[in-house]
Amino acid sequence: MDATAGAAAVGAAAAAVTPRWNRERPFLTGQFHRDVKPPFRIPGAKPISESCSRGSEILIGSYPVAVQELLIIDDLLSALVGIEGRFISIRRERGKEDHMVFQIDSSTDLALQELAQRIFPLCENYILIDQFVEARSHFRNGLVNHAFAAALRALLLDYQAMVAQLEHQFRLGRLSVQGLWFFCQPMVGSMHALSIVIEKISCSNLSGSATLNLLQNQAKAMAGDGAVRTLLEKMTQCASIPYLRILERWVYEGIIDDPYGEFFISEDKSLLKESLTQDYDAKYWKQRYSLKDGIPSFLTGVAGTILTTGKYLNVMRECGHNVQVPVSENSKFMSFESNHHYLECIKTAYEFASSELLSLIREKYDLFGKLRSMKHYFLLDQGDFLVHFMDISRDELAKKPEEISVEKLQSLLDLALRTTAAAADPCHEDLACTVERVSLLKRLATIRAPESSSEPDAHQSISPSSSDQAGSLNITGLETFSLTYRKSLAKYQLIFRFLFHCKHVNRQLCVAWQVHQGFRALRTLGTAVSRSSVLCRSMLKFVNSLLHYLTFEVLEPNWHLMHSRLQSAKSIDEVIEFHDFFLDKCLRECLLLLPHLLEKIEKLKSVCLQYSTAVKMLIPSICESSAGADSTRAEKSKTKSASKELTSAAENSSLLESILKFEREFNVGLQALGPILGGSSQAEPYLTHLGQCILGVGGGGGDL
Repeated sequence: MDATAGAAAVGAAAAAVTPRWNRERPFLTGQFHRDVKPPFRIPGAKPISESCSRGSEILIGSYPVAVQELLIIDDLLSALVGIEGRFISIRRERGKEDHMVFQIDSSTDLALQELAQRIFPLCENYILIDQFVEARSHFRNGLVNHAFAAALRALLLDYQAMVAQLEHQFRLGRLSVQGLWFFCQPMVGSMHALSIVIEKISCSNLSGSATLNLLQNQAKAMAGDGAVRTLLEKMTQCASIPYLRILERWVYEGIIDDPYGEFFISEDKSLLKESLTQDYDAKYWKQRYSLKDGIPSFLTGVAGTILTTGKYLNVMRECGHNVQVPVSENSKFMSFESNHHYLECIKTAYEFASSELLSLIREKYDLFGKLRSMKHYFLLDQGDFLVHFMDISRDELAKKPEEISVEKLQSLLDLALRTTAAAADPCHEDLACTVERVSLLKRLATIRAPESSSEPDAHQSISPSSSDQAGSLNITGLETFSLTYRKSLAKYQLIFRFLFHCKHVNRQLCVAWQVHQGFRALRTLGTAVSRSSVLCRSMLKFVNSLLHYLTFEVLEPNWHLMHSRLQSAKSIDEVIEFHDFFLDKCLRECLLLLPHLLEKIEKLKSVCLQYSTAVKMLIPSICESSAGADSTRAEKSKTKSASKELTSAAENSSLLESILKFEREFNVGLQALGPILGGSSQAEPYLTHLGQCILGVGGGGGDL
C-alpha cells in the first residue's frame, strides 16, 4: 500500500488543478452534504422546525396516521436523493466527519418510524456514494478511481430514475410506505456493498491496482448474493478499463503511459543505456523497469511475462529498431473475463517481442560472432596475438601501473592484432587495453559472488590478504594489464587477468629453462644447477597443469555448453541467463571466488617469478656464455672459456642456497593446496580435476 500511495502522490503532484468554482459552489456538485450547518435563525424567531409545518405549528404526531404516512413518504423520497425534508433531518454522525445519519420526528407513528428506519441506510449510502463520486473525480486521484467514479455516477443515474418513478407513483396516489420499502429493497444490498468499498478506498486513500484488488475481493466475498456480486464485478470491469489501456500500450509498444503512477511497473529514468559501459552487472536491464507492490490479482500470474514483454519492445526501440506487436480488434484488452482472453493476448505479445528481439540480436548484432571474439581475446582461445604482444610490450609492462603509457600499449596491441591471425576478425578493432591500479585479489574484493558456494570460505566476501596488500606496492603492468571490448566486461576481465598472468609466469619459467640448457654439455649431476633444473621443470609442470585445467577443464567445456544452449534459446532472457551462468561458473571453477585457494595459487606463482628472476641474476654470465657458445662454435678458444664459466657457476654455493630456499617455498606451497583441494572436492567436484592436474607436481630436487 505504501508503494501505491507513493506512486499516487507522484501522480498527484503532476495532476491538473481542480477549478476553484468547483469548491466554491458546492450546491452544484453535491458537496453541501459535507458542510451541514445549523439553519439560519432570525434573532427572537422560532426554529424552522417549530415555526413551519405547511404553515402551521402542529406536530406530525397530531395528524392522523394516514396523513402522517403521506408526509413521511414525501420526505423519504427527498431523503433517498440526499435532501432533508420537513420531518426527516440529516445530521453528521459524531466521530465520523464524512458519515451522515437521518433522523425522523419523534412524534411520528411508531410503525411509520420503523419502516422509515429500514430505508434510512439506503439514503445514507446514497450520500456516501455521491460524495465519493464528487471527490474521486478530481485529477489527482488517478485513472482507475476516475473510471470507478464514472461507473458509480451511471449507477446513481439509474437510482435517481427509480426514485423519480416512485415519486410519480406517489403523485398518482399508488404508493404506500410499505410499497416504498418493497421497491427499495433490491437496491439496499448493492448500495451497502458499494459503501463498504468506498469507505475502505477513502480511509486508505487507495488508487490504481489497490482499488481493483479491493473491488475483486469484495465481489468474491459476496458469492452468496448473485445480484450484488454481478454489480461489483461490473464495477471492477469499468474501473479496470484505463488500467488495461496502460497495460495494452506496454505489452504492444513498450511504453509506460501512466500519468498518475498507478501501473504495477515502475521506470527508473535515472538509469540510462549509456550506464552499461560502467556497470558490469547490467543494472540497466534489471532495474530500469521493475515490478512494484500491489499487482492486480488477475495479473499476478503473468506479471513477469508482462514486464519482460515491454522490456523487449523498449530495448528494440532504444536500439533504433521500431517494432510494434500487430494489433487486431480481437487482441485488444477490453476486459478480464472468465474466458481469460487477455492472457492469450499477453502470451501472443510476449512470443512476438521475444522472437523479434532474439532475431535482432542474432542477425543484426551478430551475437555468436561477438561471443567468439570475446573468447578469442579474453579467454585466450587463439593466443598468437598475445604472444606477439607480450614480446613487443615486455619493457612497458614491466613498469609500475602509474608509469605505464596506455596509449603506447594500445598502439602495440593494434600492431599485434594487425600482424597476426586476429586481423581476420572484423571485431578486432573494438578491442582496447587498460591498466588497473590494483591487484587481481583486490579487484575481486569488489565483485560480489554471483551465488553462494558450499566451500567454507567461498560464500564470504573475498578480502585481500596482508601479503597482497604489501605486494600491491610492487605490482607492475604484468599484474594489472587487461583488455576492454566496447564496454567494461568485468567478469571477462577478471578471467583474462588471471590467464594473462599465468601465461607471463609460464614465459618467465621458459626463459629460466633456456638458461639451464647452457649446462647440458657439462656433468652437473648433484650440483646446484642440476637441482635448479629439476625445480624449474616442476614449476613449469605446475604452471602448465594449471593452464591446462583452466583452458581445457573449465573454459572450453563450459563454452561449448553455453553455445549449445544459446542455439536453442527462445528469448533474450534465456540468452542472458545462459551467458551469466557461463561466466559465474567459469569464475568459480577458475578459483576466482575461492579466496584462500586463490591466494595459495598466487603465492606459488610469485615464487615461480622470483625463482626465474633469481636464476638470471645469480648466473649473469650464463646467457652470454650460452649465446656465445651458440654463435661461435667454430671458435674453440671461446667455447673452452664458456665451459669454465659454466662449471664455476654450477659449483657456486650461493646459488645452491637460493635454489634450496625456492625449492622449500615451492614444495610448502604445493603441500598447502592438498588439504584445501581434498576437503572441498566433494562439494566442488571440479576441484578434483585441479588436484589431479597439480598435486602430483613437487619433489623439488629430492636427494640428488
